[in-house]
Amino acid sequence: MEETCGTARRSRGADAVAVITIGALSALTIVGRQFSAERIGWLIFDISVGVISCALLPLLSRRPVPAAVLLAALAALSPAATPPSTVGTLTIAQRRPLRLAALVALAGVAGHLVQGIWRPIDGLSLLWYVILDLAVHAALLGWGQWTQARRALLDSLRERALRAENEQGRRIAEARTLERTKMAREMHDVLAHRLSLLATYAGALEYRPDSSPEKLASAAGVIRTGVHQALDELREVISVLRDTESDDLPGGRPQPTFSDLTELVAESRDAGAEIRYDEAVTAPESLPPATGRTAYRVVQEGLTNARKHAAGYPVTLLVRGQPGGTLQIELTNPSSNGVPLAPGSGTGLVGLTERVHLAGGTLDHGKAADGGFRLHASLPWPA
Repeated sequence: MEETCGTARRSRGADAVAVITIGALSALTIVGRQFSAERIGWLIFDISVGVISCALLPLLSRRPVPAAVLLAALAALSPAATPPSTVGTLTIAQRRPLRLAALVALAGVAGHLVQGIWRPIDGLSLLWYVILDLAVHAALLGWGQWTQARRALLDSLRERALRAENEQGRRIAEARTLERTKMAREMHDVLAHRLSLLATYAGALEYRPDSSPEKLASAAGVIRTGVHQALDELREVISVLRDTESDDLPGGRPQPTFSDLTELVAESRDAGAEIRYDEAVTAPESLPPATGRTAYRVVQEGLTNARKHAAGYPVTLLVRGQPGGTLQIELTNPSSNGVPLAPGSGTGLVGLTERVHLAGGTLDHGKAADGGFRLHASLPWPA
């Protein structure tokens, strides 16, 4: 509020200074013309017209066109109105379209032409007066239109800069959202597998308290090692997300690829899962790394869900593919009527579906023909 009032006071102050300045120019014009005229009557008339013209100047900010035309008419009566009329013509040229500004400029030319005929300047022919009249108003019109075009250009550049800044902000917000989504997906893929293994060992400790101290100690050691691995993998995921261009994890360990499927299956078997793994893949070394990572995540998610919802039941994993075709991954397991080993949010398959789609493949999941669960992924494999 105080800033608005301060701006209004500065604007009124600038208007007052402009009126006083133009009034001074009108006074000088009157004095210059009266020295040659030497008639007191014209002096009084010119002073009156000059005062009226200066009083009309504030109207240029509210009603610019009528005020400029009225000032042009007063310029036809007295040279004292010439400075205010010039300001009016320039104001219209700066604020209004070319056609309207040209009409106001013509009114100013006509007003001054009448003044030159009615009250000629000593030593200046009418022809030169007309030439000067046209030149001055043409210059005012051109100056005003150039100023208007420059202001419009600066406004458009300012708007484009603001729009670009807003667009950049929107892109940053979208990038942050995508980064958070990617982080959540990576955490689910990596940690859900590891934690489900820990839940399996913890379940064994819970349901077999009569085991020998050696077995209990061994299971506890596996759980401790698994917790450390889960923490390490969490740090690795966050590190990778900070540098999406890197294909290596901290410590120089590469991200999982298709060749790591065997180790993944072996890890699940060590946790007590029964897995029938059948692989028939031609030239697996030619599989693109991104496709291999996606295949690894598909199998990892499938084994994790089987361990959660059908613990103790056998899992069948079939992997087929060759260059120039597709990589087919199918994982099936019987349904379980028991309580899930670990609660699931249902978002893992959603993120996995998006990951497969981004790789150009398809993912199907749901009930199998025998009533169990089936997860099937098809990934393109260029030749």
